[in-house]
Amino acid sequence: MAARLGEMLIREQLISLQQLHKAQTEQQTEGGKLGYHLTKLGFISERELTQFLSRQYGVPAIALDEFEIESEVVRLVPQELAEKHKLIPVNRAGASLIVAMSDPSNIFAVDDVKFKTGYNIEVVVAAEASIVEAIDKYYNQQDSSGLLNDLDVDELMDDLDDIEAEVQQEESANVFSLTEQADDPPVVRLVNVILVDAIRRGASDIHIEPYEKEFRVRYRVDGNLMEVMRPPNKLRNAISSRIKIMAQLDIAERRLPQDGRIKLKLRKDSEMDYRVSVCPTLFGEKIVLRLLDKSNLQLDMTKLGFDTEQIDIWMGEIAKPYGMCLVTGPTGSGKTTTLYSALSALNKEDVNISTAEDPCEFNFAGINQVQMHEDIGLNFAAALRSFLRQDPDIIMVGEIRDFETGEIAVKAALTGHMVLSTLHTNDAPSTVTRMLNMGIEPFLVTAAVNVVVAQRLGRRICEQCKVPVDVSKEALLDAEVPESLIGTFQPMRGRGCDACGKTGYKGRVAFYEVLKMRDELKELILNGASTLEIKHEAIKLGFKTLRMGAIKHFMAGVTTLDEVLGRTVADFEQ
Repeated sequence: MAARLGEMLIREQLISLQQLHKAQTEQQTEGGKLGYHLTKLGFISERELTQFLSRQYGVPAIALDEFEIESEVVRLVPQELAEKHKLIPVNRAGASLIVAMSDPSNIFAVDDVKFKTGYNIEVVVAAEASIVEAIDKYYNQQDSSGLLNDLDVDELMDDLDDIEAEVQQEESANVFSLTEQADDPPVVRLVNVILVDAIRRGASDIHIEPYEKEFRVRYRVDGNLMEVMRPPNKLRNAISSRIKIMAQLDIAERRLPQDGRIKLKLRKDSEMDYRVSVCPTLFGEKIVLRLLDKSNLQLDMTKLGFDTEQIDIWMGEIAKPYGMCLVTGPTGSGKTTTLYSALSALNKEDVNISTAEDPCEFNFAGINQVQMHEDIGLNFAAALRSFLRQDPDIIMVGEIRDFETGEIAVKAALTGHMVLSTLHTNDAPSTVTRMLNMGIEPFLVTAAVNVVVAQRLGRRICEQCKVPVDVSKEALLDAEVPESLIGTFQPMRGRGCDACGKTGYKGRVAFYEVLKMRDELKELILNGASTLEIKHEAIKLGFKTLRMGAIKHFMAGVTTLDEVLGRTVADFEQ
């Protein structure tokens, strides 16, 4: 193409032979196409070159700097493909996509775009320099995280209504039919929209849920579920198959739960992992995707919600050479983040750290992480036994679920190792009772456990629309705000704005309680004291409960009273 273009331009007396040789020399040095270097050197204008190519190939020419391309059209062609072939989509009409190219004779580029988009391709010609500028301009019309914005879901729904895809109601699925449906361009685009839009909205989970007469998609944003779209009901199998193909799961198996993982490349230097869980329900497969964004993983404990005193206790206990430090709370309360923060602080060159996780959510350099596989016998207990033969300094166990795991963890803590783990209990004092109920002896618990942290996640007030609010004295007293502090602070709330999606909340903050195993508490445990007795004694010794921690954030204007009452329970009976 380059040699022919040069010859044709000379024949038309648009450039000289000397100019051609100079442009070819620069092309050999820097790469790229000949036309780009001819215009860059000023031997021919972009307008002259595009008009010439338009006449030669019989295709229309376009001046991209005089044309505004809609974002929905740009999104049809991936940025990598546009940069590779130096092209950009400029418009669409029915089943045709109009694409501007610097080389209209490049049939491989046309085939690539047709395969990726499913549209018939109509070519117009534009100068390469203009195309490069347009790629930079339109593909960089994204937010700071590199995500597409202004997603036109309604238009996408119109496309989806036109495709023929029947829902398979029988138990045995036609694999070839499902694969064909999953590869339909509208289905591919819809799944990509769901995955990318969830990141743009700051979601932690995506729920794709089939019901008898409807099909919906919800995101969990700041701990609360919100419905975002209702795709056509007939697409339930096509969408689930597409996600299962991306997660490398068996698309023909629709009767058993499956788990997988999707890695999505957002930019050249950014990736997002999705943990995929597929569960068969009465009317199809419900899919939940957990978003795992390592770039947003907050490992600075001062920013997690700990106050200074709590950080000092926690850091002091995990820095000890041996013992057990436990984190407790319900699913999704941020236990993993707290443990990873601790491991990050302890991860030194002279320390051997091994972790048993189910699943391994993030990978860290310098830490030996082991993924559990129950089906082959690799559970927490088996991993713990193996770790003890691996000369460990610090061991992290994803969760203590049973007596066997708990017993091995306690023995590891008593034999010179630091053990970090989690349990599912309501608060820190009840963690001790939970371990005793598992069958672990009281003297082993008191000897092994250094500290227990309980936590919850509450929503932060949006900083963009934060305004003062009046709260009655009775409501504050009912929430256990100390009477002496009433009137010394200003309660706040979010009015609701575009930044927070009209909710008044943006982001989350953790409420913590840190229970250090002091001698007085150990004595109570050995004497068979109840959870309530342990809690009352701990408060006397300066223990700050979850409710107290949440109230402190409320008084500081970080969260609302509704979040305090909704995420924590009262310390004392009213």
